[in-house]
Amino acid sequence: MDLRREEIVNGPVITGFSGRGFKVGERVYPAGLLLDPAGVTPWEAPAEVGLLVTAMLGGLLETDPAPEFLLLGTGSRLVRPPRNFIAALEARGIGVEAMDSRAAARAWGVLRQEDRQIVGALLPL
Repeated sequence: MDLRREEIVNGPVITGFSGRGFKVGERVYPAGLLLDPAGVTPWEAPAEVGLLVTAMLGGLLETDPAPEFLLLGTGSRLVRPPRNFIAALEARGIGVEAMDSRAAARAWGVLRQEDRQIVGALLPL
């Protein structure tokens, strides 16, 4: 029996973890990373989720079409993001799905395979 991994046609694929960082293809992102359907950007993530503000996401939320939601990886464990951060995204019509960063990395692949219009911000593990 041949087992083949289906490739995601549209967007970056997180292929593994390295230390506290992430592998996308053969490149390692040792800190956090920002993901959108077109690519990946290294991210100097805040030291903790409680410090997160929308300005830290740069142009991530400006994708066209607009993202359905932000997949937020909160580090080694699930931490609820600040209420004002969630409210600011919801005011723009963008939901927030928070989970630990390993789970977010796996969810990214599944959701993009479904061709969902999402963006991601993953804090280091």
